[in-house]
Amino acid sequence: MVPVDSEVPAIVPADPQANITDLLEKRVQATPQLALFAVPDGDGWRDITAAEFHRQVVELAKGFVAAGIEPGEKVGFIASTTYEWTLVDFALFYAGAVMVPIYETSSAAQIQWNLSDAGAIACMTESAEHSARLAEAQTDLPLIRTVWHMHEGALDALRTQGADVADEEIERRRNLAVGADIATLIYTAGTTGRPKGCVLTHSNFVELARNSARSLHEVVEMPGASTLLFITTAHVFARFITILDIHAGVKTGHQPDTKHLLPALGSFKPTFLLAVPRVFEKVYNSAEQKAESGGKGRIFRAAAATAVERSRLRQQRTKVPFLLGLKFRLFDKLVYGKLREAMGGHVVYAISGSAPLGDRLGHFFASLGITVLEGYGLTETTAPATVNQPRKVKIGTVGPVLPGVGVRVADDGEVQVRGINVFKEYWRNPEATAAAFEDGWFRTGDIGAFDDDGFLTITGRKKEIIVTAGGKNVAPAALEDPIRANPVIGQVVAVGDQRPFIAALVTLDSEMLPTWLGNNGLPQDMSLADAAANPQVRAEVQRAIDAANKAVSRAESIRKFTILPTEWTEASGHLTPKMSIKRNVILKDFAADIDEIYNVPAETTGLSLK
Repeated sequence: MVPVDSEVPAIVPADPQANITDLLEKRVQATPQLALFAVPDGDGWRDITAAEFHRQVVELAKGFVAAGIEPGEKVGFIASTTYEWTLVDFALFYAGAVMVPIYETSSAAQIQWNLSDAGAIACMTESAEHSARLAEAQTDLPLIRTVWHMHEGALDALRTQGADVADEEIERRRNLAVGADIATLIYTAGTTGRPKGCVLTHSNFVELARNSARSLHEVVEMPGASTLLFITTAHVFARFITILDIHAGVKTGHQPDTKHLLPALGSFKPTFLLAVPRVFEKVYNSAEQKAESGGKGRIFRAAAATAVERSRLRQQRTKVPFLLGLKFRLFDKLVYGKLREAMGGHVVYAISGSAPLGDRLGHFFASLGITVLEGYGLTETTAPATVNQPRKVKIGTVGPVLPGVGVRVADDGEVQVRGINVFKEYWRNPEATAAAFEDGWFRTGDIGAFDDDGFLTITGRKKEIIVTAGGKNVAPAALEDPIRANPVIGQVVAVGDQRPFIAALVTLDSEMLPTWLGNNGLPQDMSLADAAANPQVRAEVQRAIDAANKAVSRAESIRKFTILPTEWTEASGHLTPKMSIKRNVILKDFAADIDEIYNVPAETTGLSLK
């Protein structure tokens, strides 16, 4: 019988008195000279030991105390993914304050809402650009009494300011919070409305870190375990991994600019990565198009097909045929080995979240020797609720439930969660909090199902289900995810609610487009508008849609599409910082384009209705 719920007991006894600072204290006591971080240093990296990090944290915490920050007060922080982000984070913990992280791409209006709703009394910015956006919002932030500018030397100034604060005061403050107290206030991305502040407690992080470290011990305890973070630390996903790394003794590096990611991977040589599916798609598509440019496109595609086939057979515990094994060993030298080296040569695991990775990419990377551990969670669940584990992997699922966590599937298919990771409440929003829970279970809004082995699969968002005029219910993600994997496609949104058929809005990938155009005999400097109207580009998009349509019924298939002459980005307000689409915003902003799809007769589009 297929399970409809799964609850796994915690494997580490809970400590209601512990807070996040205790994780660092115990790490320093156990391994003071262990390299806990590494920072860029010329062409290489300079290690920072646990003891040195602790010293810097206490030093900066004293600065916050001297600056008048009181325990429990909210402090905003706008910065990119760097070592200093975590340094400030822990210094605020040690000072007894509560950080309100702000995405570095947030607009002045978003900054104003998050800081005012949180009741923040101070804010730190990393760059002049961040400071300018905060200044724009500051007239509507009367509670903000202090602003620190890192680009103007704020960290050094705070260290100097706190020189006379006693160690005993920091020790007193860091021990004030117990497990049930608020650790941080993280605002949702606002994909369905105004962002809500999630109250995450110290226990949420501490208990989840301790249990996850045991559950994923092969990842965090392997010799020389290290990771290079490049997704934003303002998001709960990277924030949790950072705290997990400190607890488990994993060395962490940072690369805020993804344009420099490959060189950074090559020099840092991490053992595991944390990424969203779009990153894996980019790695694959870049390799494919590079091979195409060098006249080796057919070899790469053959290698990819071999990798996927072999991995699928191995997952099914089916013997790999001799000829397939021979081809795999050949391609390992020609293709796979080079990709492994491009990612640093030491990556064994990759943790993927925020959206479905897709069966094909999971199998492809598995054959590279990189086990992708796809997981599932939300801000409200302190990141992971389920995750595939090294000894328990099923590609195409988001894995089994983590220790200390319970997941059930309601009668309507909604995934609901309770346990050590579930947030306390929405800040100053009792109505939203009450609506988010049912009998003590957090209602995620996602649709999913367990298989016979207890692995969860997420199929879409409850509120995003499209109901056609004919009454057919369609989960758009099942169509969108495989289409988005095509190198020429940036994003795709399926539409069709109360319409006669399913259609799609498509944007092109401006990074991949020039290479694809050149590989297909077209001018590489073609504009997005010209490319959107180009017959070869449209034919490529049609091929991607035809491939996705094969996996669904005719009633669920995409019959028409339009390519927009623009991109959806964080800056345009159409993507979240973790690269998820803001569907409601897109449907509103591009309503005229959607209407045109259904108003123009099908025969004028030049597309097949198969």
